[in-house]
Amino acid sequence: MSNSKSSAKNIQVGIIMGSKSDLNVMQDAADILKDLGVDFEITVVSAHRTPERMFEYAKSAAGRGLKVIIAGAGGAAHLPGMVASITQIPVIGVPVKSSNSIDGWDSVLSILQMPNGIPVATVALNAAKNAGILAAQILGTADQSLSQRLLDYKEELKNKVLESAREMED
Repeated sequence: MSNSKSSAKNIQVGIIMGSKSDLNVMQDAADILKDLGVDFEITVVSAHRTPERMFEYAKSAAGRGLKVIIAGAGGAAHLPGMVASITQIPVIGVPVKSSNSIDGWDSVLSILQMPNGIPVATVALNAAKNAGILAAQILGTADQSLSQRLLDYKEELKNKVLESAREMED
């Protein structure tokens, strides 16, 4: 299941999606994790079409060294919640506006409205990049080097805004 550009023995984040068609959104999580130097794996795990695969993925995640799972899904979007119900590690849900989605609200609400006891951190519609950043921030609480890379990243964001402001004001 590993598709990381990094060493397989250090994989801390799993990126899963309900369908390969979600990759155009979920790639943003992979890209930011790569930029931040966080090892990840990426694969398709459908809650509805491959429930046994989903169950095995979630059940084995902690034992394989994963610290966070980013799960993207569209439509009914059960993947993040079902994975969260099986594993003890944090799950970040990415609602995806898919071809069968009702303006994305079905996906947002399916992931957001979890019952007490089964939390899923939920980012905005199609906001896989934010999911990657949140996963890195979770890992950064125990990794000073990663925490510094996140501070540097946020400093770059600030500098881009200030540069834009200077350009407009001149």
